[in-house]
Amino acid sequence: MKKLWHSLLIAFLALVTVVAVAPANVHAADQSLAKVKAKGTLVMGTSPDYAPYEFLVNRNGKNQVVGLDAQIAQKIADDIGVKLQIKQMDFDSLLVALETGKVDMVLSAMTPTATREKSVDFSKVYYKAGQNFIINKSDEGVYKDKDSFKGKKVGVQTGSLQADLLKQQVPEAQSLGLAKVPDLILALKSHKISGIVAEDAVALAYVQNDSSLATIKGKFNIGGDEVGSAIGFSKGATSLVKAANKSIDTIHRQNLIPGYLKTAGKDMTSNTQDTSMLHYWSYFAKGVGYTLLITVIAIVVGIAIGTLLALMRLGKSKIIRGIAVAYIEFVRGTPLMIQVMFVYFGIGLIVDIPALTAGLIAVSLNSAAYVAEIIRGGINSIPVGQTEAARSLGLSQRQTLQSVVLPQALRNIWPALGNEFISLIKESSIVSIIGVTDLIYQLKVVQSATYKGIEPIFVAMILYFVMTFSLSKLLNFYERKMKHAN
Repeated sequence: MKKLWHSLLIAFLALVTVVAVAPANVHAADQSLAKVKAKGTLVMGTSPDYAPYEFLVNRNGKNQVVGLDAQIAQKIADDIGVKLQIKQMDFDSLLVALETGKVDMVLSAMTPTATREKSVDFSKVYYKAGQNFIINKSDEGVYKDKDSFKGKKVGVQTGSLQADLLKQQVPEAQSLGLAKVPDLILALKSHKISGIVAEDAVALAYVQNDSSLATIKGKFNIGGDEVGSAIGFSKGATSLVKAANKSIDTIHRQNLIPGYLKTAGKDMTSNTQDTSMLHYWSYFAKGVGYTLLITVIAIVVGIAIGTLLALMRLGKSKIIRGIAVAYIEFVRGTPLMIQVMFVYFGIGLIVDIPALTAGLIAVSLNSAAYVAEIIRGGINSIPVGQTEAARSLGLSQRQTLQSVVLPQALRNIWPALGNEFISLIKESSIVSIIGVTDLIYQLKVVQSATYKGIEPIFVAMILYFVMTFSLSKLLNFYERKMKHAN
């Protein structure tokens, strides 16, 4: 047994060493451009909720990232001679994706701040913009510039330059940080905040598509020049940065930016020609499909692993029981969001796991811990006399468990299992943070495309209710059948 523990300890130390050393080895010799050419794809990470830089349109029934940043990324990929692949996730997860090798570069209207430059290499600035406030049209005469927001609550995108500017230059303002701009717009229109700090192009895009909004100059002190957007690369990716800079020089020399912005404007117009929720039914349908897929797989895997964990915890071996207890307590003691990010980004340092697969693994393993405790409680609820009677009739321990204990335990725990399954439908929404297109993710897409906040939320709420209510009725049906069978 000591040899087993020594082997496990050595394996754990080896894993820790690989995780700790891997990033350093990546930068030992720059092969970034060669690797991109070898695999034939340039992977761009972005948060497509920031029109006109990056946003989503529906083409031929599929969501497609468009905008200024997408066109610049396509130019770089074309110049290198590879195919462009775009991965979507929350803005505050982009740098993590870059550092863990999930993406080759980040284009998401990102500003090369001194803090970011400690862990990220940036290209040349490809677009310069000012910083504006988005406000409600009714407050147009109330606010004049950044100083007008002293003592007010102001919205900023989490991890953005705008968040830093507000904190440094308007410390009297109360900051509300959210990951998605549509969420900030919703907070503004519901008067939860007084304004939103955003780049002028973004502010203008929202104001042009929503008559209830207005924009004013922020007049932030940014060193006498406008803040620019640049492309982020992993530290030490010198050859890839040079390739991007070469493309940016061409873009500036040929004055391609105005044309890119014009194309982005046309895409924004096409999005807002019909902003009815019925027009976006395919978005919601796709979200429901992925939500149900994740839920069903998590239920099946959760029951299988949960049953095993429950039996391990009820076993006589202290080591096996300790492993089960450690797993269950650790999973129940950490947030599902952290588990999803660890599987996708952390394990991704060693094995490249697609976002959907990572989400399925994390949600399934999380559910297994809760199912294990439900099953254990059900088994413990069966009187010892039932087991003793079965054994006295000549049944083996396995036969007793399968034919006597588990059937009775299942009837006892069915309501609790049902609650866990219903919760899974709602909890699976957390996978949207890594770009899985579940219902919550599609809700954000529709908000970005239509510049509407309440209607998409209402539709998603109704769809979640239909799914949970239907599952509840199905579970009640089988519960009644089990009672009649008894």
